[in-house]
Amino acid sequence: SVISKEKDYAPASTSSTSEEKVVSEIDIQNLTIDDSNKFLDEDSNIKIITSGDTPYRSAFTFEELNLSPPLLKGLYVEMKYQKPSKIQAISLPLILDPPYLDLIAQAHNGSGKTACFTLGMLSRVDPKLKAPQALCCCPTRELAIQNSEVLRKMGKYTGITFECAIGGDFTTETHIKKRSPITAQVVIGTPGTIKRRMTEKTLGLSYLMMLVFDEADHMLAKEGFKDDSLNMMKHIGRVTSHCQVLLFSATFNESVKKFAAKIVKGNHNELFVKKEELSLESVIQYKVDCPDELAKVMVIKDQILEFGERAVFNLLCGDMDEMIMSKIETHFEMKIAKVPDWRNEEDFKAAMRSAGL
Repeated sequence: SVISKEKDYAPASTSSTSEEKVVSEIDIQNLTIDDSNKFLDEDSNIKIITSGDTPYRSAFTFEELNLSPPLLKGLYVEMKYQKPSKIQAISLPLILDPPYLDLIAQAHNGSGKTACFTLGMLSRVDPKLKAPQALCCCPTRELAIQNSEVLRKMGKYTGITFECAIGGDFTTETHIKKRSPITAQVVIGTPGTIKRRMTEKTLGLSYLMMLVFDEADHMLAKEGFKDDSLNMMKHIGRVTSHCQVLLFSATFNESVKKFAAKIVKGNHNELFVKKEELSLESVIQYKVDCPDELAKVMVIKDQILEFGERAVFNLLCGDMDEMIMSKIETHFEMKIAKVPDWRNEEDFKAAMRSAGL
């Protein structure tokens, strides 16, 4: 199983201690795959800019990517995937094939981009090396937890360990004077905690092979986490020159896109979906009222991971969230439907059916 180590954050435990034995022999041929999978395979108009060093190809099956049997089992059994989506078929070879060039990738929510970098991290990790080898930085706690859950499910049979480094808890900010060094092989966290861990030298970078920025438009924007992101890259650059950088986002404005191209290595690949395909009208959205921050975590773990590949769920907690959502609806002249009860799986299923999904 993927083993979670969450020293910085207790409430949302994603450990799977009952299945810590690595599955070494798996009969992929005899796996029963559910035909009612949640997999998208849309014909997005994708623009690809590859470096001259890139042996370009597409993958029509996951087997073509030379993934390990335990990882394939996670894709088929836990994630209920059948085959790569359009974005995955194109981006995964760019990520997984030597010479492991940096990648700037932009695709809308629901296209399967989270699975791209999660699969990339799990594929590049050496299970025998007990040290951080892949790092994913997310702008919010909720996204870090959500990505950790995807990684836990996808890597369930691999034995690869991960840590969700987001710091504190939902009620009080916990300041730990002395933290133990992180030994997890994949680290997913927020900018502040990751930067602090690097400064404290409790996050080793010597064996880091992959750095992922999810929602990279926020991570690189001047009003976002641009300074923190640059600081992290400088820390890593001082230790290793062999770290592959992946920038994933649903949107990139021109200034962020130009800046992104400057911070990755000269030889890198780019993948962009046509701008007109990224309008809010093309994305199914819902509002979900949550009584507190912990409820948000429960929705992420129990509902969004089940349905989130096909829609965007805006989790609202408190007057500030409600005000922001109201402004969004007014600005875009659209009314976003609400899921009646955050605890009821049937309400989520009904919402998906009403949207024709």
